[in-house]
Amino acid sequence: MPDPDNDYGHQPMDARKARLCDIVRETGAKTIHYLYDFGDSWDHVIKLEKWFDNTTTEGMPFLLEAAGRGPPEDVGGAPGYAEYLDAISDPAHPEHENMRRWGPERFDPNVIDRQALEAAVNALSDTWKPRRRATRTK
Repeated sequence: MPDPDNDYGHQPMDARKARLCDIVRETGAKTIHYLYDFGDSWDHVIKLEKWFDNTTTEGMPFLLEAAGRGPPEDVGGAPGYAEYLDAISDPAHPEHENMRRWGPERFDPNVIDRQALEAAVNALSDTWKPRRRATRTK
């Protein structure tokens, strides 16, 4: 949502309506900051390494590689996630039992469910397809 008090010099775009390829084409941006969850402030930096003209988007996006498991929802941003990892890995930590019960069962930040990630990325393919203009026939 537009924020009249922001000091970025521009208004953020609604992520539900923005496509990365459109942002790159319209702004010429090589680096995009994406803030997910304003409460937890997960700041993602997306860097464009190379742009291929006349490339089909068929089968896009796709998962190249993955490193580390995503944190549980509402963990409290990066500082909260670090505290969560400390607590679940140390049985002597004062919050160990609470965090172990609160989070996913047997959470291991190094175990990746590649099939689940690929399924989630593949589900995005419909939103990645180029938008087509409606045409009227007589």
